[in-house]
Amino acid sequence: MPEEHRWLVIHLEAPLVAFGGVRIDHIGVTRDFPTLSMMTGLLANALGYRRTEWEKHQRLQERLIFAARRDREHPAGLLTDTQNAQLEKNDRGWTTWGEPEGRDGASYGGPHRRQRDYHMDAHVLVVSRLRDDAEPDLDALAMAIDRPARPLFIGRKPCLPAGPLLREEPFVHAATAYDALRKIAGAQARALWPLGEGPESGSAVDRIVGLPDIRNWRTGLHAGSRKVVEGRVAPERQAT
Repeated sequence: MPEEHRWLVIHLEAPLVAFGGVRIDHIGVTRDFPTLSMMTGLLANALGYRRTEWEKHQRLQERLIFAARRDREHPAGLLTDTQNAQLEKNDRGWTTWGEPEGRDGASYGGPHRRQRDYHMDAHVLVVSRLRDDAEPDLDALAMAIDRPARPLFIGRKPCLPAGPLLREEPFVHAATAYDALRKIAGAQARALWPLGEGPESGSAVDRIVGLPDIRNWRTGLHAGSRKVVEGRVAPERQAT
């Protein structure tokens, strides 16, 4: 019998949800499933890691294994938020490196425009575990998510959770991430799991893709990809 692992069950449910994809210019797209870097940032925020503690973020990302299932999708698809901001010569903006950034040159007469895509009224189920027995362990993650060091958001700061991220049964036992998703009640749904953590061919599999979601937390840039499987999961029992 294959070895079973303990998986932490996280519910990502909110009026607006964003799973950042590759951004080009001012358009911020969202993927259908959470990325490895996003889940790392969410858990690190719950644990109280500071943005400058890149070694802790990097180690957490290296240890994290997760799969996701879309339990609810809005029939209208995506919501696109168009944002306009008037920037003047003396305006300064917040940056991730800890120092405000200003503008050079004369006043800027045109607005700063950008677009952000969001999933509306989404509920995405995530099962996760850690690769070794180092700290923090899975129990520490569960405690941090239940009592986070800082407010949590799902992808972007406007995406505040609609309820607790942990619910009645916060853990399941299964050999793979795919099996862990099947053990949680629900209806058949689209899902994503890492290569090697579930089927790689057959009727449950739609495609295998390279996902560029590995972040270099020291530089703040994404600098790696991993293979994931997109397909469908049929839970062992229906949701009540």
